[in-house]
Amino acid sequence: MSLTALLQSASFAPITNLGWIKVTGSDRTRWLNGMVTNNITALTPGQGCYNFVLSNQGRIQADLTAFPTEDAILLETDLTRIPALTALFDRFIIMDDVELEDISPTRAGLTLIGPAALRPLLDLGLTPLALLPLETSQITWNGAEVTFIHAHSPLIPRFELWSDPKTIALLTAALEAANIPQAAEDDLEHLRLLEGTPLYGTDIRDKELPQETAQLRALHFSKGCYLGQEIVERINSRGAVHRTFAGFLLTGDLPPAGTPLTADEKPVGEITSAARIPLPTGDIQLALGYIRREALDRAATITYPGGTAIAVKLPTEAARTQPA
Repeated sequence: MSLTALLQSASFAPITNLGWIKVTGSDRTRWLNGMVTNNITALTPGQGCYNFVLSNQGRIQADLTAFPTEDAILLETDLTRIPALTALFDRFIIMDDVELEDISPTRAGLTLIGPAALRPLLDLGLTPLALLPLETSQITWNGAEVTFIHAHSPLIPRFELWSDPKTIALLTAALEAANIPQAAEDDLEHLRLLEGTPLYGTDIRDKELPQETAQLRALHFSKGCYLGQEIVERINSRGAVHRTFAGFLLTGDLPPAGTPLTADEKPVGEITSAARIPLPTGDIQLALGYIRREALDRAATITYPGGTAIAVKLPTEAARTQPA
């Protein structure tokens, strides 16, 4: 079972859902810092940070991770969102020396996940540095340059390798020859739910406000002005939002995305993702979604058509109990 390999040892998978925008020009750092929610000016090459892109009304338009290099800033984001995100950015390049380029066709990636995820790389002759989350380094393998990223990993270690398509194809073949299991899409989705990581377009839509997503790692509250900052600061000054992102253990039917949550016959939230997850200790039904804070505060009984839901802390403790 590939999910067991993810949780207990190591597994790999191609990265097919992410792409890259290259930002160049002498004004790139100042300009980008005014477009996103985190502090780009504090980064140096080898560091990264997670960001939201907001509308003037503070609604989330995209998410991305920014990685500066010596002569550019590379933005990792949802591959399907790159045309719309580039168009949005273009509208705010006025007199700035900034250029945007979609470099996704030149890059391919794979991810290694699990407590022993680094071991296959060492066995293949790659020697990545010990990195903190969202730090990156350049390593060489078979004469090719490979970008190594310690990816966001709230539950178990997760790493990304990016290079030219030929090199990534060779790395993939080497991992297969070493009998490292490849994770299926369902396994990666189950891990995402266990981690409690919201996915843009599924759990994060353009109606969400940043603090509602519980992803405070995307926000910097003293960096200066940026698009949508007024709304973020207004929410911060008031101390909380009325609804928050949460995980739910489900009993009953497995609900589709969009299923409403109720308490005392009143609507209190919605489910955005759900799956039946086969853990070694037994299957669980887990969902992600949004719920009004007052329903959490008074520990109300939460129901949905076909079952009941219990709010749980994220990452899900059921996955942490698996032996490494």
